[in-house]
Amino acid sequence: MIDFVLHFDRHLLEFVRDYGSWVYAILFTIVFAETGFVVTPFLPGDSLLFATGALCATGSLSPPAMFGLLVFAAFAGNTVNYAVGRFVGPRVFTGSVSRLLNRQYLDRAHAFFEQYGGKAVILGRFVPIVRTFVPFVAGAAQMTSAAFVLNNLVGATAWVGLCLGAGFVFGNVPIVKNNFSLVTIGIVVVSILPMVYELMANRRRH
Repeated sequence: MIDFVLHFDRHLLEFVRDYGSWVYAILFTIVFAETGFVVTPFLPGDSLLFATGALCATGSLSPPAMFGLLVFAAFAGNTVNYAVGRFVGPRVFTGSVSRLLNRQYLDRAHAFFEQYGGKAVILGRFVPIVRTFVPFVAGAAQMTSAAFVLNNLVGATAWVGLCLGAGFVFGNVPIVKNNFSLVTIGIVVVSILPMVYELMANRRRH
């Protein structure tokens, strides 16, 4: 799995060579599953988009088709996760006995998402692992559906656009292409920065 994530550029090239147009379905499935299912936060979202952008630049994949398909996959994955959280959450957080499933925590989460939910949904999209759990918690906290859908669309479009675009522009630069594992780690670090900044800014305000 570590090799798959750190060298996804090579694996993706093999997918294109071996499966042809089926690679579109494979990429859709991976992006959808990363945020659509709580149990799959380990899937390579950022590095996958970066490597896909690099292949789009070579003409191996269609940039418009890839952008539209992956935005839809990201949006649909979050929507499914939100719906599951909205259905399951109130039934799981039923009492005040358990520390992990305390109803008061759910009420606090609801208040948080009503006040800061838009930022959480959008910024959470850029943070690996976190983006898998944000829509579920938003659903469990009963975040307003209209607010979630709007911010989910903004987050999905921005995430796919930035990562795909970065790969398209920089993915085939020799130093980047030859050090993709380091680039992957760098992407993860950069992805965390917006959330760290927001947390620090929020701490200063309080």
